[in-house]
Amino acid sequence: MRGVLTVIVARAKMHDRNRKGRNMKMIRRELLYLAGLAAAIPMSKIAWAQAQAGPKLIQILRKDLEGQGQTVQETVVSVVDFGPGTAAPWHMHPGAQELLHVIEGNLVVEIEGNGKTSLQTGEAGIIAADLVHLARNESANTTAKALVVHSRAAKDKPLMVVVNK
Repeated sequence: MRGVLTVIVARAKMHDRNRKGRNMKMIRRELLYLAGLAAAIPMSKIAWAQAQAGPKLIQILRKDLEGQGQTVQETVVSVVDFGPGTAAPWHMHPGAQELLHVIEGNLVVEIEGNGKTSLQTGEAGIIAADLVHLARNESANTTAKALVVHSRAAKDKPLMVVVNK
């Protein structure tokens, strides 16, 4: 992205130096070039995101709780992006409850021994601590995004443990 901005700034400076001798055809050509660069940047990000093998987790908050009698020691807030057809592995959260709120697309949450639940945009579900589960995007062509909140009582345990099935 930085390289593209450098090219745009360099082209703008060149345009200023040569402004007197240019005609409208050259200006249009430069505008088309810059518009092409701007259009290519978002598409390359989309292609890169779709090439990823599994969901992408971005942690947006991790804070110890205060004044709660330490029943819950820490809350971790994340956003998870699920590309088309991707799934989290079977896993559990030792001592941590999970709240999953779908903010884009649809997800299927499966809890071992409890079956499947479909969550659509705007819906949420809670997964109790220590339950083996997974979430997946069953769509072949649309992405899904979820806000995930883990509230855990024991910070000394790992937040997530992958379970081989």
